[in-house]
Amino acid sequence: MSSHDWVIPAERASTMTAPDDLVARRSGMGAVVVPEPPEGVEVIPTTVAGVACVVCRPAVWARTIAYFHGGGYRLGSARVSTGFGIRLVEATGCQVVVVDYRLAPEHPFPAALHDAVGVVVELARHEPEGVVVAGDSAGGGLAAAVVAAAVGSGRPVPAALVALSPWLDLACTAGTFTSRAESDQLFSLASASAAAELYLQGHDPADPLVSPLWADLAGFPPTLVLASGAEVLLDDALALVAGLARAGRVVEAHLVPDLPHVWPTLLPDHPESVRALAVIARFLSDRT
Repeated sequence: MSSHDWVIPAERASTMTAPDDLVARRSGMGAVVVPEPPEGVEVIPTTVAGVACVVCRPAVWARTIAYFHGGGYRLGSARVSTGFGIRLVEATGCQVVVVDYRLAPEHPFPAALHDAVGVVVELARHEPEGVVVAGDSAGGGLAAAVVAAAVGSGRPVPAALVALSPWLDLACTAGTFTSRAESDQLFSLASASAAAELYLQGHDPADPLVSPLWADLAGFPPTLVLASGAEVLLDDALALVAGLARAGRVVEAHLVPDLPHVWPTLLPDHPESVRALAVIARFLSDRT
């Protein structure tokens, strides 16, 4: 199976340059120290299907997770998310491939999706039971977009989807952008709208490949959605859960109160972060 068999729009040249504040934020994130992996876990920078990745893996693993980091499609990296990849390995026993997909505005939609699909297709060559796709925030949306692309292309869907605080509607219509504006200090309607503009660069935000809430959910695999009641993307998460339930799909939701957006990645020692990883591990073990 080749990614060329998938129905995805052709890549486009960017019409924008990265603003100075975005360049500065990227530089600051680059200073993040990658933790040393615990004994028994390897961390290997590599490429998969020509895309830079960081592979985090135990000595023996049962399945592979393709993990897509957050950052509004304009920030973040596999390196910055390696720490969470390691924790995911420890919790699940899976091999975790953190994908360094290309970022906007230098690489607008669909560059990130091409990278994501290419990695998933290549990993699936070695995974007879299929690859799990997962991600946080925009990465959760990208993981869901990979599923939407598989469904729309008539290709085998990933084995499961795990979405942490996913951004699923780039039109940014969620009511919780307003009702949770005070409690969510990490993501805002202004920030989301600016990020969407950099990523879309004129593309229709209702395209299911950028806003998977509008995808054919009847073809989705078992899905786990995690979200906080205090975050602006709560409505996106709840809409996906409701849509999958209405479509008769296997879906589980893990909802917590009073915690920030993507809390499992930001607060690794918080009891609810530990619990979230245990929920993910149990969900995946139930799928084998």
